[in-house]
Amino acid sequence: MSHRRKNPRHLLFVLALAVITFLLLMPTQVQPVNWSPPTAPSMKEGTYAENQRLKAVQKIGAQDIQGPEALVLDAQGFLISGLHDGRIIRTAPDSHTLEVLANTGGRTLGLAFHPDGRLIVADGVKGLLALDANRQLTPLSSAANGVPFGFTNDVSIDASGRYGYFSDASRRWGYGQDAEAVIEHGGDGRLLRYDFSNGTTQVLLDHLQFANGVALGPDENYVLVNETGAYRISRYWLKGERAGSHDLFAENLPGLPDNLSFNGHERFWVALYTPRNPLLDGFAGYPLLRKVMVRALMVLPNPIEHKAFVLGLDTDGKVIANLQDGSTGNYSPITSAREYGDWLYLGSLSSKSMARLPLKLALARD
Repeated sequence: MSHRRKNPRHLLFVLALAVITFLLLMPTQVQPVNWSPPTAPSMKEGTYAENQRLKAVQKIGAQDIQGPEALVLDAQGFLISGLHDGRIIRTAPDSHTLEVLANTGGRTLGLAFHPDGRLIVADGVKGLLALDANRQLTPLSSAANGVPFGFTNDVSIDASGRYGYFSDASRRWGYGQDAEAVIEHGGDGRLLRYDFSNGTTQVLLDHLQFANGVALGPDENYVLVNETGAYRISRYWLKGERAGSHDLFAENLPGLPDNLSFNGHERFWVALYTPRNPLLDGFAGYPLLRKVMVRALMVLPNPIEHKAFVLGLDTDGKVIANLQDGSTGNYSPITSAREYGDWLYLGSLSSKSMARLPLKLALARD
């Protein structure tokens, strides 16, 4: 009985054919929309020149926690954050211990204090929630105009406590499907306003490209919302002659803007999840290739550049701080940056601790 040896070239051909068939024909719900992104700004020189200013960050608070994405500092000086497993925790910056305040059963992505002391939670799975002093969670809102939230992302509360401004990143895609939403570029994100006086939710802006971080501006004249999928920050006017209109506050950013915060006086902090991907930009006008990209991500690691990246902007949208660190072992991805006192506090979707940088270093000029 004879055995025919298998031809290696034949096996390679069959394997290549299987891979091509998978990349071209594997079913996907992603329906990419053709668009033309602006040419990415240089990171070799100029405003966004590469640097290692974030190499000086200090890891703080509880360690070996999974993904302290959003953070706030309470009146007692404790850091509060939400983790990947649904827990909302409290920890002191100089301590490694933690206290569990609640578990949403979802994924906390945004936090803000209400003037009455409640902690308002933007949960990517559960919607808008409130955590009271008795550690009881109460659902506030999960839909607007009859359309359920797909991906509640960030929240900001006005000084009066009347309104909460928050984002729904995508109506089509839920938490954990951010790559699909960004690659699709479907423009189904929303900026929303919750009225604490009557429990209603209003849509302020629609058709946003993955609505993400939210922050009220000076005197609450306007509210900003990051559009991660379009590398820009949109502004919705709340007061004055332009009330009810919207424009762009900052555009053609060098990375994907995540959470956003205002220090209450003269500057905003923008956490950039990662620098822009030349392949993603290059495929913007080729929906079929973007479908291939989605299929490839089913079996290949996400090609995210692991760089720590935060920008400081003044109230005119001008860059006043460019903070980066691309060195091995850097603290990334940074998804939250908030200024408290003499420190810039940092959170991360996947790192195992929070971190901070002295504010004087963050604002230092070359």
